[in-house]
Amino acid sequence: MTKADMVLSSNNTLFAVRIFLLLLFFFFNKLYYLFASCTSERAKNTAISLLPIIGWMKTYSFKEWLLNDILSGVSTGLVAVLQGLAFSLLASIPTWYGLYAAFFPVIMYFFLGTSRHISVGSFPVLSLMVGAVVTRLVPDEGLPANITAFEGLTKEEQRVLVSASLTFLVGLFQLGMGLLQVGFIVMYLSDTLISGFTTAAAVHILISQLKFVLGLTVPGFSGPLSIIYTLESVFTQITSTNIHDLVTSIVVMVMVLGVKEINDRFKSKLKVPIPIEIIMTVIACGVSYAFNFSENHGVDVVGKIPNTFESPIAPSLQVFQMAAVDAFPIAIVGFAVAFAVAKVYSVKHDYVIDGNQELIAFGASNIFGGAFKSLAASTALSRSAVQESTGGKTQVAGLLSAIIVLVVILGIGFLLEPLPKSVLGAVVIVNLKGMLMQVVTVPYLWKKDRPDCIVWVGTCLAAIFLGLDIGLAVGLGLELLTVVFRAQFPHCSVLANISGTDIYRDRKDYVNIYEPEGVKIFRIPSPIFFANIDFFRDKLKDAVGFNPLRILRKRNKAVKKMKKLLKKGELTLTSVRLEGNRSSEDESNMEDLDKPTDYSDLPIQVNWNAELPANIQVPPVNIHSLVLDFSVVSFLDISALKGLKAIKEFIRINVDVYIVGCDPYIIEKLRNCKFFDDEIKTSIFFLTIHDAMLFINESHPPKTVSEKVMKTFGDCTSLICSFKD
Repeated sequence: MTKADMVLSSNNTLFAVRIFLLLLFFFFNKLYYLFASCTSERAKNTAISLLPIIGWMKTYSFKEWLLNDILSGVSTGLVAVLQGLAFSLLASIPTWYGLYAAFFPVIMYFFLGTSRHISVGSFPVLSLMVGAVVTRLVPDEGLPANITAFEGLTKEEQRVLVSASLTFLVGLFQLGMGLLQVGFIVMYLSDTLISGFTTAAAVHILISQLKFVLGLTVPGFSGPLSIIYTLESVFTQITSTNIHDLVTSIVVMVMVLGVKEINDRFKSKLKVPIPIEIIMTVIACGVSYAFNFSENHGVDVVGKIPNTFESPIAPSLQVFQMAAVDAFPIAIVGFAVAFAVAKVYSVKHDYVIDGNQELIAFGASNIFGGAFKSLAASTALSRSAVQESTGGKTQVAGLLSAIIVLVVILGIGFLLEPLPKSVLGAVVIVNLKGMLMQVVTVPYLWKKDRPDCIVWVGTCLAAIFLGLDIGLAVGLGLELLTVVFRAQFPHCSVLANISGTDIYRDRKDYVNIYEPEGVKIFRIPSPIFFANIDFFRDKLKDAVGFNPLRILRKRNKAVKKMKKLLKKGELTLTSVRLEGNRSSEDESNMEDLDKPTDYSDLPIQVNWNAELPANIQVPPVNIHSLVLDFSVVSFLDISALKGLKAIKEFIRINVDVYIVGCDPYIIEKLRNCKFFDDEIKTSIFFLTIHDAMLFINESHPPKTVSEKVMKTFGDCTSLICSFKD
């Protein structure tokens, strides 16, 4: 070893020691905080927060959930095998390493993750970003980077080392951010930015798969304008297209797209989506083996898949130094996509996910996977949809999918050896449909919110032509500029007196001597946009003291139970209370429990603040009106408009919602964006809080002392029905 190599090795060791000591510091700091003020309750909560499996396994219903998890795990595992093979092509490493991404990270996430429905594994955008680093350090043509660990390794082994080391480093970044409690960072990746970025990534992925679909030998390019160089190389060799690869790819794409359309159209009638990708893979393997595509027609196939796991390796610290700038955006994008998908399913199934714990879970998963040469893990949208739609209830389904991958690796992987890579390329391209179709949102954004449109287009174009890492940085810069622009130059208006009144169009300071009975007044002190909409919704729930969506779901469950008991004759009516929710008949496309309560088969209307029969428990709602003060809300973006739709949840539990002091520009934007419908009407707006209160007092006259006394005693005896022994 030369003196320079010894100095470099020493620097690498110091770098690793610093990272290790930093992580140890935060870990022991957390332990010290735990034991310094340790109580049994605090220890229990901390244990559950660090190992969420403890929390949900206690309530796991083997009788009701296990069969669903088994079915979901098998279906997801088969899809994970195919996607693992396909997405490894994007990373420019041998296909079987994609299978490792569907096994090792899943095991770790099973213990540490808070989402019960996402499918952990390879993700095409992450695989492509990893592939850009791999081809930069180990190019197809020319010498690899000057890395000591490359000595004695083949080009394939060098690429695997780069991929594994990069995955390990991504995990370190994610784990570090989780320990530092900076999960809030994903708030600054708006829906618009992520949409533009993933669309650009889909274009890169599409171009990168052309060499497999056409059967060409195209060197890997990285850096700015790499997509142009790739297209140039493809079109230069277009006359050398392998017709067998091309025909096979076209047939697979047509069949998969057609059947996926059938799955989407008849998803309400199909218990399990038709696994067309698996079917076409089996057929392609059979045809390729029967006609010996590899030798007779020059078709590039998957080739030998080892029937054992390879030994774990230590990451290269030199790769850490050369790829640190690339690893950080990979860590952010991987977490942002996974957290966004997890949040969708947590809302749908009514449970809580923890952003910081998710960072820790993915960090540990990628560190564990990187040690075993796995690809960087996140979640694929289509794979998570399969896990949820086939009935998956918990990460037991994810664990079972990992077992399916294990069976393939150790037992039947040899059956996939004749699979043409063009089939994998076709599968990848077909799965890009959702991301590529996001481009249709551009005209909508241009008409409704031009700053958001500029962010989308700027992010997309920068990521396409300059590379995904630079494109993400450009998108963040544009996004921050739009926030600064809108905050610094709001839509101001001149104050004017409304004739005959003492009302002015500005925000007034109210000193609340008392809180009106049954009314909650909530002031929003800033513009509402993607970075604070979730904060606003959480604070609103805290202010009113309940979660309206959960109240609605509990009421719907209660009504279903009452109908069932009435049908069995186990309830008899004793009196009727003419109170209850508004109902709507045009919500058939919503989840059953999120619909307005349906009283069609119930011969009574329910007083939800009275005692309910058969030990049915529904939390009472102690307000009838909610006033939102929009006096200082100077703008809304598209993310805020979607978030504000949550006021429907209050309306559906019989709480009237009013908005006061709203700028005419915002009202016009709400109208243009189709915010109003049969439930949210334009009549909810008032100029001032005083006007809204006058209207509320007419609709809900304050009760006298005698009425309050009568109500107190009346509610004690006003059962809607009685339980029959």
